[in-house]
Amino acid sequence: MAVSTPTTSSFSSLPHSSYLLPRTPSCFLPFPPKALHFRYHLSSLSSEPLSLSSSASSSSSPLCRVSTAPLEQASAPGFDFEEEIARLHSLSLHLRKANTLRDKLRVLDAEDRVRDFFGSGQDLSSLDMKDEFLIKCLVSAGQEHVLGSELHRGRGGVGHHGLRKAFFMLADMIERWNLDGVGVEVEDDGIRSGGMRKPLEKLLKTLNDVEEFYDCVGGIIGYQVLVLELLLPLTSKEKSNWFSRLNLSLKCQLQEFHFPSGVNLLENAEYASQAVFWGLEGLPKLGEIYPLGGAGDRLGVVDPITGECLPAALLPYCGRTLLEGLIRDLQAREFLHFKVFGKQCITPVAIMTSSVKNNHEHILSLLEKHGWFGRGRQKFNLFEQPLVPVVATEDGQWLINEPLSLVCKPGGHGAIWKLAYDKGIFQWFYSHGRKGATVRQVSNVVAATDVTLLALAGVGLRHEKKLGFASCQRNFGATEGINVLVEKQNEDGQWTYGLTCIEYTEFEKYDIKDVPVSLNSLQAGFPANTNILYVDLRAAEEVGSSKSRSCLPGMVLNIKKPVTYVDHLGIQHSVSGGRIECTMQTIADNFLNTYASQRNKGIEGSLDTFILYNERKRVTSSTKRKRKIADTSLHQIADNSKYLHSGPPFIILLNPALGPLWEVTRQKFFGGSISEGSELQVEVAEFLWRDVQLNGSFLIIAENVMGSIRNEHGELILHYGHRCGRCKLENVKVLNRGVDWLSPKNVYWSLDIKRFEMLKVLLHGNAEFEATNVVLEGNHVFEVQDGYRMRVSSSDAGFEVKLELIKDEMMDTGSWFWEYKINGSHIQLQKVELLAL
Repeated sequence: MAVSTPTTSSFSSLPHSSYLLPRTPSCFLPFPPKALHFRYHLSSLSSEPLSLSSSASSSSSPLCRVSTAPLEQASAPGFDFEEEIARLHSLSLHLRKANTLRDKLRVLDAEDRVRDFFGSGQDLSSLDMKDEFLIKCLVSAGQEHVLGSELHRGRGGVGHHGLRKAFFMLADMIERWNLDGVGVEVEDDGIRSGGMRKPLEKLLKTLNDVEEFYDCVGGIIGYQVLVLELLLPLTSKEKSNWFSRLNLSLKCQLQEFHFPSGVNLLENAEYASQAVFWGLEGLPKLGEIYPLGGAGDRLGVVDPITGECLPAALLPYCGRTLLEGLIRDLQAREFLHFKVFGKQCITPVAIMTSSVKNNHEHILSLLEKHGWFGRGRQKFNLFEQPLVPVVATEDGQWLINEPLSLVCKPGGHGAIWKLAYDKGIFQWFYSHGRKGATVRQVSNVVAATDVTLLALAGVGLRHEKKLGFASCQRNFGATEGINVLVEKQNEDGQWTYGLTCIEYTEFEKYDIKDVPVSLNSLQAGFPANTNILYVDLRAAEEVGSSKSRSCLPGMVLNIKKPVTYVDHLGIQHSVSGGRIECTMQTIADNFLNTYASQRNKGIEGSLDTFILYNERKRVTSSTKRKRKIADTSLHQIADNSKYLHSGPPFIILLNPALGPLWEVTRQKFFGGSISEGSELQVEVAEFLWRDVQLNGSFLIIAENVMGSIRNEHGELILHYGHRCGRCKLENVKVLNRGVDWLSPKNVYWSLDIKRFEMLKVLLHGNAEFEATNVVLEGNHVFEVQDGYRMRVSSSDAGFEVKLELIKDEMMDTGSWFWEYKINGSHIQLQKVELLAL
């Protein structure tokens, strides 16, 4: 579908995609059959199971293997999805009606699978009642193979009797574990029970997490119902007949996607400045949310010493971890708020972690290592995302890599809203006086560039919106979703509108063609979904607390890529499978607005959702995966081949506290030049560059970039503007051999580079450095101790250095500083000299 970029919001001239949608309210069903990702808008789905005729098809969902290990995940011949869905759905309804745990156990005990597996007369009193419930839910869900090796539908190995015998021995051992953890072995059945305590405890924890987190859909049983419902269209032998029968059973309506209208911050500078001021002024009402629970498998981050796999948040990007980069960006906005309004503001940060790759422990360790970045422990709230079972495509069986050990992955960042409610995150934000929050992913390293985040938050707060998107041009072929304006007519004749997003994996389902807007263009038809969000906390809490499927937005079963895992024998498996994932940005589908009649133009301004645009380089440049050796695709860089073979033309790294607005940063730089092949790093906020010529490497590093640390009630807190380091350069020429650009050991993205020479200035505490009318040639390091001011100027020998003690009355404020003043909606800087030496 070829589309063009519109300049008006008139629907008649906008690119759009139309498709037939079943009358069932707020439900997107899987069209066309080829689609491998299915997204449910589940807030209003019927509680009755669909009555459809289909059967499993091995040809539509091939099971790919790379080994002949005994842990097979194939389905039995003739597995009936519809029958199993109906059975589990009925069981789920009965469990919901049971008021007590004992009542729920009675319901489970009445199940044929449970009676068949456990037999009669077996005493499970040694098990905690909740653990018994979880195990029986597992068996009722058709996953009894998890409890023992090789029990797979009559494939040989351990039978029901042997597995049952081993299980009861395990249950009995719970009460009488030896101190060394050694248990009983069941040699005649081939199952070793010894040493199984920890795996059993881990399994029970996972089952409990699934039961509690998916309580809104029926816990473990409900999770399996969702799995099978999402797999059903993929395994049908006659998908076209499946959809035909579905359309006959449900009336249909027309829904359209339009290009969403919004302010372009680059083109409307005055509005951008006003929005930024709203955001900066409203910073004390804002929180920050980081979804960091993803596995980040594509990045392949490993500890260089131990070889341990690490989460994406620990990727060493430009000399520091990605998580450190997020905090630096946030502190830069807080420093700007201090400079403009003269008030200290420390934003509470909520971080969703997970247990995959020891994600939670690594992130906690990083925060502790950096002293909570001078923010205090109480300004952080870490909440752990539960892992969910990975299932086989063919029959929905949960994959295992050994008895009692499930193959699990995080369930997508869409889990964040329900989990935030369950863990009290919203109440925690309210206790800090917060109304809204900005949300960004750790992989997007440029999200806070210039005005984007402040303007987004400013518009959201000012106009009391429920959700906002920061968007930009989408490059044709990019693996990223799109933002759209959705328009649909409801069964009652009313019209619904709202801004939402569609993942790139779902384009085929909605018949969206990923084509450029014109011949020889790289720009795609719809704007990019960047997952940079503003969210109203009350609105998000209402969704997260809904106790319905709508609290898990954008539910998909991603089976496009094979699932690989290693079993207990060290053998790698590759099977067709996936797990249920949710997408956080699809919470937008809960914020649609309804009108009595169709709207033709300008509807976006009255919606509860909004979108802002900026040029791509100020919005998104995601670090998603490790580049393969033969891969030359780097979409953010113009000449890929030149960059890959020779590196960047120069390196310039500026601490975001120099701005972070470019309007502020550029007022600290006057004239001068930076030659190609040079390197400049500035880690100080109180900084002046006037007529500096750089040819080589120049590093300026301050301990107190934005302020100093004080001990407050046992916590180390950063106080903005207090005892900052300072650097002032006027009419200076820096010449040295700089970076060894030909070194094969250079890794530019991590800032692991070799240098021949450099000029380095190190500022301890409130130290100050000033260079005036001087040429600094060759390799030099100027280190200034706390409480001193170093002045470098020209002399007959080349340059001379004077070291002076800063006067007591200037210790806190420094001998000079930048004063920030508001002029309309703009920020103007004026240099204030407190001491003339």
